[in-house]
Amino acid sequence: FCFFFFFFSRSSAKLVAPLGCLVSRQKHTLPDLPYDYAALEPHINAEIMQLHHSKHHATYVNNLNVVEEKYKEAVAKGDVTTQVSLQPALKFNGGGHINHSIFWTNLSPNGGGEPKGELMEAIKRDFGSFANFKEKLTAVSVGVQGSGWGWLGYNKEQGRLQIAACANQDPLQGTTGLIPLLGIDVWEHAYYLQYKNVRPDYLKAIWNVINWENVSSRYATCKK
Repeated sequence: FCFFFFFFSRSSAKLVAPLGCLVSRQKHTLPDLPYDYAALEPHINAEIMQLHHSKHHATYVNNLNVVEEKYKEAVAKGDVTTQVSLQPALKFNGGGHINHSIFWTNLSPNGGGEPKGELMEAIKRDFGSFANFKEKLTAVSVGVQGSGWGWLGYNKEQGRLQIAACANQDPLQGTTGLIPLLGIDVWEHAYYLQYKNVRPDYLKAIWNVINWENVSSRYATCKK
């Protein structure tokens, strides 16, 4: 469980790892998008982006701050029972904040096409071709039952790329150990207003706005 707090701390928290040693921190905040809500049209419309960012992601951030404050109080009281009971809410809201913070940067109005350089070579090595990779990640994302995410991650121990799916808002690294490179949100709020219940159409469209420069940068960083 301490992993989640350590992971959150990379962007906006001042925490220590051992359970029971939670200290003062800054509150998590909703990150600004690096583009306008309408910038990804026609592939993802402005209404979806506005609601997804300013309502759904904002709710995860707000709830995470509330839950962390309750957890801090429980630590101060030595109330282990409450600490344990708060863990599902920390995982859900913390995962929602982590996942969406990655997701926004994975998209760009200048995206699409194929990656270049080291990332492309790694995709060819681990999946045979970019077409095979795209097909496999799309299939995994389509196949998520209910709500969740499709991911391209990096297995640092094995030095290779892997595709995985996570349910709900489970964060990739916290639940599988894979370092997240590219996440595709397949919760209905990510596409329903435009694509209704036809998830495959949304997944076909999203490839047109994938920010390969960002994904490549994440790959280069995690290899160090």
